[in-house]
Amino acid sequence: MNRPSFKFLCLVCILSVSATAHAVEDELRVIPLVRGDNVLVSFELPDAYNDNVRETISSGLTTTFTYVVDLRQIVPFWVDRTVATAVVSVTNAFDNLTGRHNLTRTVDGQIIDSIITEDEETVKQWLTTFTRLSLCRTSRLTPNHDYYVRVDARGRPNGSSALGWASAFSGQTRFTFIP
Repeated sequence: MNRPSFKFLCLVCILSVSATAHAVEDELRVIPLVRGDNVLVSFELPDAYNDNVRETISSGLTTTFTYVVDLRQIVPFWVDRTVATAVVSVTNAFDNLTGRHNLTRTVDGQIIDSIITEDEETVKQWLTTFTRLSLCRTSRLTPNHDYYVRVDARGRPNGSSALGWASAFSGQTRFTFIP
């Protein structure tokens, strides 16, 4: 292969990988925020609440969205170091007789909030959005280093037929910690 063709092929590969990575990031939005002594993380998976999810919920099956949130320090030429991890779960138990959704949110297995609602927009918001998760103290971070927050999302009941998810979703965002 001559040199110009090789360069063109490399450029096409880089652009296709970049486009794929960008598409994945658009599915799950991650926003890290350093506020005071805490690293806070907000995330949203807006397209996850689709017709398949609505059907699963209306059938009476308990539906759970689970998000694994990792804060990692970028380590050049080595494996990135995990600084903190949290598991956020939101469970929706729908009662067909009353038309009410019993929503429960847990962080690392501890219930932090629960509500009962009949409003579908509230259900969507609870299942797909989390605001200001306190992930760790800034004292665990090294000043002027690069970090990223990665969020992996899964839905239950498992299987693409139930929730319409062919696989788990992931998203991540980089930031530099400047105290």
